[in-house]
Amino acid sequence: MMRRRTTLLTGCTALVLAIGATACGSSDPVSAGGGDKALSGQTVSVAGVWSGSEQENFQKVLDAFTEKTGAKTQFVSTGDNVSTVVGSKIEGGNAPDLVMVPQVGVLQQFAKEGWLQPLSKTAQESVGANYAQAWKTYGSVDGTLYGLYFKAAHKSTVWYSPDALAQAGVEPPKTYEEMLEAGRTVSDSGLAAFSVAGQDGWTLTDWFENIYLSQAGPEKYDALAAHELKWTDATVVEALTTLGELFKDKQLVAGGQKQALNTDFPGSVEKVFGPKPEAGMVYEGDFVAGVAKDQFGRTIGEDANFFPFPAVDGGTAPVVSGGDAAVVLKDGKNAEAGMKLLEYLATPEAAAVWAEAGGFLSPNKKLDLASYGDDVTRATAESLVGAGDSVRFDMSDQAPAAFGGTKGAGEWKILQDFLRDPSDPKGTAAELEKAAAKAYGN
Repeated sequence: MMRRRTTLLTGCTALVLAIGATACGSSDPVSAGGGDKALSGQTVSVAGVWSGSEQENFQKVLDAFTEKTGAKTQFVSTGDNVSTVVGSKIEGGNAPDLVMVPQVGVLQQFAKEGWLQPLSKTAQESVGANYAQAWKTYGSVDGTLYGLYFKAAHKSTVWYSPDALAQAGVEPPKTYEEMLEAGRTVSDSGLAAFSVAGQDGWTLTDWFENIYLSQAGPEKYDALAAHELKWTDATVVEALTTLGELFKDKQLVAGGQKQALNTDFPGSVEKVFGPKPEAGMVYEGDFVAGVAKDQFGRTIGEDANFFPFPAVDGGTAPVVSGGDAAVVLKDGKNAEAGMKLLEYLATPEAAAVWAEAGGFLSPNKKLDLASYGDDVTRATAESLVGAGDSVRFDMSDQAPAAFGGTKGAGEWKILQDFLRDPSDPKGTAAELEKAAAKAYGN
């Protein structure tokens, strides 16, 4: 489940809007839609983590690029270890031209290795016109723009069974405290409030990040993500205390802490939307919809819906995101055509292709929301784009993998230990700082 970050499978159907790419301010044939087959006879090799339906849908985007330019494309799925696979391909003299990078930390690693080409002027203009500054920041290293965020995830969504909430007589809450109160009311009506996927440590980092962003604010969030602020800071202890309120309440967590630690992400969705519901709500990103729909036959918007992760202690409601960024490798055999593909991916036209297919959110604010095929996906996309510069990238994805992305180690394990026993937030903060200092080297 390492690809949890951006997997959304909401199986939408929609009319693709013929969005003119002139909005991107480019006279380039790839961006301007000239259809003059300027790249006929060339092949662009692309690497990314996607497989299954995600790969199939991205192939539709690549096919649209082929139709537009004449260039053939060749996609290779790397699996989760994108940095290892790409590194070995570069060493072997077989570097792909373009890579879809799933984590900020990996993009930064590639840039520091000297593997990446800065974005072309055309691509930079498109990013400036079509994206919030935050996405430009996450695609840049030391002031140079290397990455174009094509696909995004919205990780501030709490999914619920409308029947469960209706039976309990509660409305979707607006604050964290209201959410816990609503959960206790749901529990009183016969179902546990929350299904928690404690077997997957990454879900627990997402819980923490949403609470921390709302409670401590974006500046502290950025400082903690960069390890300029220590994990022993009082704001971290406060956020852990807030999270611990939920974790320690057996009325709120389905099966209590022990069962939560034996529940993986798909299992947590099943406990709300499966044939034998055990809970009324499950927190995770927009990709919950895909599991609810594809595995359990739920109709999104009718018997599965979401409310935004609520504001904590009077803060602003958080918007945490993840995403896949297109980067061009210097050592690719056809890096120039790779950059043309990246320029195409920066257009709302390219985003509309996958939006029609479903299982996709775009941070491109020029993409017409009517391109999405259902109201729930449309609302999720509107929330993501509407957050503008207040959106924050998943903190653990920004961290070195040893701290923020390794099963059984670092932040994942420490937060699992905290779920098991949430009685000592200060001690947990100290453990997090110890692991972070080692991984960040400061």
